[in-house]
Amino acid sequence: MSEDAADALAVGEFVEYCRTQAGLLSGRVETMAAEADDLLDEIDREMAEIRSRLEALPDEVAGPETPSTADVPDASEVDVAAIEELQAELEEKQLLVEAKQARMQAFQDLAAGYTELAEELASDVDDGQTALTRVVEFEADTDAPVYFDERQTMVEAAAESVDSRDE
Repeated sequence: MSEDAADALAVGEFVEYCRTQAGLLSGRVETMAAEADDLLDEIDREMAEIRSRLEALPDEVAGPETPSTADVPDASEVDVAAIEELQAELEEKQLLVEAKQARMQAFQDLAAGYTELAEELASDVDDGQTALTRVVEFEADTDAPVYFDERQTMVEAAAESVDSRDE
C-alpha cells in the first residue's frame, strides 16, 4: 500500500479493521468451543459405557476347564479388550480437546491484542500511515495471517504491495 493510500485512510478505518478482526477471531473461538463441547459430550458417553461394561463383568469368571490349545478368548477377555480399545479412543479424544482448548486460547489472545490495538489507535494515533504501520507490525509480530484462512490481513496486503513494486 502506498503512503498516499495510507494517508487517505483515516485512523478510524484501521480501528474498525482491528475490531472486525477481533470479532472474527471471537466467532471462531465460539465455533471451536461448540466443537470441544461436542467432544466432551462424546467422552462422557463413552466413559459411561466403559463404567457400565466394567460393572457387567463378573468378579471371577468360572467355567468348565477347556484345553489350552484353543486361541479363542473367553467372553470376559473380549469385553476387556473392547474396554481397552474404548479407553484408547477416549485418550485420543481428550488430547483433541486439550489441543482445541490451546488453539482457542491462542485465538482469544490474538483477539484481545486486536482489541487493545484498536483502543490504542483510537486514542494515540492521528494519521493513517502510523496506524497502518502499527497494524502491520502487530500482525507480523503475532503471525496473524495463520489465524485467517479466508481473509487477507494487512501484513499480507503490505507484503504483496512490496512484492509487486519490486517486480
